[in-house]
Amino acid sequence: MGLLHQRHIIVAISGGIAAYKGAELVRLLKKQGAVVRVILSRGAKEFITPLTLQALSGEPTHSELLDETAEAGMGHIELARWADLVVIAPGTADVIARLAQGRADDLLTTVALATPAPVAVAPAMNQQMWAHEATQSNLEQLVGRGIQIIGPDAGEQACGDVGPGRLLEPDAIANALSEQFESRLLDGKRVVITAGPTVEAIDPVRYLSNHSSGKMGYALARACADAGAAVTLITGPVSLAPPSRVTVVPVTSAIEMHDATVHCAPNADIFIGAAAVSDYRPESAAPEKLKKAEGQDRVITLVQNPDIIATVAKLSQRPTLMIGFAAETNDVIAHAREKRAKKGLDYIVANDVSDPDTTFGSDQNAVHLIGEDEAHYLPLATKQVIAERIVSLVAHHLAATSQTSS
Repeated sequence: MGLLHQRHIIVAISGGIAAYKGAELVRLLKKQGAVVRVILSRGAKEFITPLTLQALSGEPTHSELLDETAEAGMGHIELARWADLVVIAPGTADVIARLAQGRADDLLTTVALATPAPVAVAPAMNQQMWAHEATQSNLEQLVGRGIQIIGPDAGEQACGDVGPGRLLEPDAIANALSEQFESRLLDGKRVVITAGPTVEAIDPVRYLSNHSSGKMGYALARACADAGAAVTLITGPVSLAPPSRVTVVPVTSAIEMHDATVHCAPNADIFIGAAAVSDYRPESAAPEKLKKAEGQDRVITLVQNPDIIATVAKLSQRPTLMIGFAAETNDVIAHAREKRAKKGLDYIVANDVSDPDTTFGSDQNAVHLIGEDEAHYLPLATKQVIAERIVSLVAHHLAATSQTSS
């Protein structure tokens, strides 16, 4: 599977003659495993139909900012949050100007302004429009805000002119987008991650567990692998496909996860404890199904499971950087700071699981990355975007620490 596998990509097509190439771009992104949604500007619908893009993407095509059905749930904001990446192709001179001004007067520009995901623009326009001082000034503003400019190409144009301004071919755009997810920030690093729930047997039928889906841990594993790290993912039972280029160690109980972690974690560059480990387990698991006794309550004695993160933090070969998670329902920051200090962690990722947008099983998250002397708020976005931001911050911390020590 490639770097675009399961990435949420919005292809936003504006109104230029090159709009027809948007169909091929969607097809190529889908072929590489991306999940694609399309935004068509009103002008773009003069060149290519919504039905064509819907057939290619397998998703509804979005056009109107004020769609009564979608806006009942603030559709444009949900679309902006859904994305791991937004690419505007073609990006006309008009769209580039409106993006530079921060306007939000149609669905395309509103999503570009509202998304926490990276935004890329593939320009396409007449060569004289491309060369105009106003266009170049607008592009400088976009680059200064972190927007990636892909192209343009040079050659014969639809109007008969020859020069720069042609939309890059869709395969070149797709390759450039793929590179967005290959930061190489963790080249040569070894990362160990725990993810998912643990399952504690009561008898062969029943067990104690929690609602963790493993999505955040798996997103972190994928982000670390994309950044060039050698990743070991120790995972409880989940319904997720293993990330590519990641060594997966499946476990069931907290004891199994503890033993696997103690084996894998020594001398790691980064350890991330994203698993929701059961605090307690039954003192003993019955060998046969426990039968119901009418009119009688059953008492199950629970004993504490080992604290995996605290154990790793005390290893003689402790990982260089240790990150834990705090899933809280109240006083999120205070509880997370206390947990970070108590367990001897470098960072802790805190999120409010009482919020419907960030509860267990959600595809989105909003977190605080808290260190000893710093805190970063990462606003609501897909878990993959959140994971990539955590990786970026952690990688820069490692680089700064390395420079200081040398």
